[in-house]
Amino acid sequence: MTASTYAAHLAQLNVATLRHPLDDPRVAPFVEMLDSVNTAADGAPGFVWRLVAEGAADATVLRPAGEDVIVNLTVWETREALWGFTYRSEHLEVMRRRREWFERHVEAHLVLWWVPAGHLPTVDEALERLADLRAHGPSARAFTFASSYSAAEAARDLRTAARK
Repeated sequence: MTASTYAAHLAQLNVATLRHPLDDPRVAPFVEMLDSVNTAADGAPGFVWRLVAEGAADATVLRPAGEDVIVNLTVWETREALWGFTYRSEHLEVMRRRREWFERHVEAHLVLWWVPAGHLPTVDEALERLADLRAHGPSARAFTFASSYSAAEAARDLRTAARK
């Protein structure tokens, strides 16, 4: 069975610890790229949704993981769609330059998980998935690109857990 059989989408949370405040000139190149990269995401094949703060164009004003941490929470139709945007679009330039603007994380800073199609994850839900990945390592509940699980595997693991 495929992911679409389970009517699932892939949720993604990425947290980044700023080296300097967003209004610092050293972070200006990142801030200047935000609109363009977000517009590219919004129009990317397989894009479903991204977290945006009320009255803003993005989520950088939200600080649920700490005052110096920005979050990026998105939903995609497939793992391949997210991968394509992340590594085959102008987003790649942000990835290449991330050390200029963000601290290197010792713990996991990216988490992926499957959600039912139509479900928009909350920031709390996303942070809980990241905490799960950090505490227990990759599983069908919380994983990374390098340790990926299919929607079918996630659905099977959820059914197994529910029977226990």
